[in-house]
Amino acid sequence: MAISSEKVNTKPLNQVQSLHQSLDGIPLGGLIRQFLNYLHIEAGLSENTILAYGRDLRDFAGFCVIENITAITQVTPLLIQGFMKIQTQAQHKAENSISRALVAVKMFLRYCQLIGKLTDDFTTILDGPKLWQRLPGMCNKAQVVLLLESPTEEDPYCLRDRALLELLYATGMRASEVAKLQIKFVDLKIGYLRCLGKGQKERVIPISRAAIKSVENYLLNQRPMMANQHSADNLLISRTGRPMGRIEVWRVVKKYALRCGLPKNMTVHTLRHCFASHLLAGGADLRSVQEMLGHVDIATTQIYTHVDQERLRTIHRQFHPRP
Repeated sequence: MAISSEKVNTKPLNQVQSLHQSLDGIPLGGLIRQFLNYLHIEAGLSENTILAYGRDLRDFAGFCVIENITAITQVTPLLIQGFMKIQTQAQHKAENSISRALVAVKMFLRYCQLIGKLTDDFTTILDGPKLWQRLPGMCNKAQVVLLLESPTEEDPYCLRDRALLELLYATGMRASEVAKLQIKFVDLKIGYLRCLGKGQKERVIPISRAAIKSVENYLLNQRPMMANQHSADNLLISRTGRPMGRIEVWRVVKKYALRCGLPKNMTVHTLRHCFASHLLAGGADLRSVQEMLGHVDIATTQIYTHVDQERLRTIHRQFHPRP
């Protein structure tokens, strides 16, 4: 069923307000704003995804201005190929960024077809750059334990930081997911929590005993002293009493990673990789790990089966006829 473009004309999110404003005066800007609102209201995509797609489409709209394109009906496959070429040669963007930009343009064109602004769908003939399958950054179990134990009593928010680090490793949650985790979604008695992931999709994840102990200690001995009227029901709060943000979660992890002398590229996402890889190395099945990570496609989870080199060596020694 076609969706009227007028129905999607709602107030944009505060976090993307400046992005919407930057589209003013651009020929395709109005359609792009409607599309971004559609992604938020109808598709339920996360704010970070909408921001990324919005920036890509703003670049595409700017390229259309240079090429004297003033209407969506003037967009052709050749024009999009020219845009991708500029992204590669002039902007020096990575393959992942170029691929994401192409996805954004394809989705935008399909939306325009959905609301009756386009009649032809040529998105299927557009090919993006072939991406290398890169192995995720990893830390061994000893390094992770060192990180989890790095907050000390000398740190002003030591109990909160311990709870944060333990939760990240125990559940594999993303930074944005743990930042918006609410107390009512955490059941420490049963040992599970409810996580709202990308697109507000909900999943249930078990919590380890170590994480339960750290969270209990934080809730009992530190959060009450930090909380104020701005804290709401969020589990993790900042020094001002407000809910922690995604960037603040990253900073906490980076702070203790540097203290432990871990690799400089150690991030929240590294702990997510460690969570998945260590589970698989311990014998967990791929389908269960997929559910806990919140991956839609199991192929995304399968990359973690390639990172445990010690397990591969063990299998090779066990089954090769000439070990």
